[in-house]
Amino acid sequence: MTHEAPGRDVAVIGGGQLARMMQPPAIALGLRLCLLAEGPDVSAAQVIGDHRVGSHTDLDDLRAAVQDAPVVTFDHEHVPPEHLRALAQEGHQCRPGPDALIHAQDKLVMRRRLTGLGVPCPRWAAVEQPADVEAFGFPAIVKTARGGYDGKGVWKVESAAELDEPFRAPGELLVEELVPFRRELSAQVARSATGEIVDYPVVESRQVEGVCSEVIAPAPNLDPALEARARHIARTIAEELDVVGMLAVELFETDDDRVLVNELAMRPHNTGHWSIDGAVTSQFENHLRAVTGLPLGSTTPRQPWSVMVNILGGAVQDLAAQREVALAAEPDVKVHLYGKAVKPGRKVGHVTAVGDELEDVLRRARHSAALLTDGVQA
Repeated sequence: MTHEAPGRDVAVIGGGQLARMMQPPAIALGLRLCLLAEGPDVSAAQVIGDHRVGSHTDLDDLRAAVQDAPVVTFDHEHVPPEHLRALAQEGHQCRPGPDALIHAQDKLVMRRRLTGLGVPCPRWAAVEQPADVEAFGFPAIVKTARGGYDGKGVWKVESAAELDEPFRAPGELLVEELVPFRRELSAQVARSATGEIVDYPVVESRQVEGVCSEVIAPAPNLDPALEARARHIARTIAEELDVVGMLAVELFETDDDRVLVNELAMRPHNTGHWSIDGAVTSQFENHLRAVTGLPLGSTTPRQPWSVMVNILGGAVQDLAAQREVALAAEPDVKVHLYGKAVKPGRKVGHVTAVGDELEDVLRRARHSAALLTDGVQA
């Protein structure tokens, strides 16, 4: 059902959990959101009453959804750039704009630009045929330039025999070196339409089968020089690419004490969910402040440690019922459910614990997430 409301402040394209989590800070800030959702009961449409169902690839649907909203922002990066330029010509401020967003949409564009800026990246090359990958050398990582996420559109290849699948994928491909790394990090900044910029603590992101499993804020035992380098990289990218809103820079901390850029996201990001409960100003609030030109909020952590663990679809089918069990077992852990049907491996929520002792915070967060995933203690 479509609901009409006057005086919209921000239109959000995409009805996933990121748009859903923008609604509480929007209410607090007195901002009115409208939404273009993929379906009437997707995650964000359940909590944003002013929504319209349509496709982000259809310009007429986009026009109908944004209507009188002066600012347009995103739950994902997949809106065609030509549609964003059309909306901009019609008076809407797209934040981030198409010239920035293309670097999160197309990995080849991103790699070329970052390399030109001197930002450290893995060794990479555009490839058109299997022989190009063979010339690059094995082992390697082959990626689709567009559309991949959460491990999709990414292949680790160790020989020419493993190249059939990636070269059946549509679109352009690139190859990157297989980086020997200690761990994955994420550096997030918020950059306002006024040019103001703030950064969050650099965090550690732990992956399971290409999907983020848990995030520790701040990254434990991170060398201060590497942390400063990661923050500088994120700020440089935000400023040089003219990003308005949240930017997440996913990084490898290498075995030889470097940080290399892996991916970019120009929106709130899974590695920043901890900030809802663990920072003075969450990434979602700062994203809305940034795109509307409001002063940015403090990113100071509320406690020495925050741990976010994703709830991935498992044995528990009735999350609402199991929520009571998890809250009773860990009353200090915050539970966030996304209103999604449970499917194996699907992100259906997350939990966050904060505190003074990292091991205790990890234990509580993992216990709560395990109760909501498989109904048993981690």
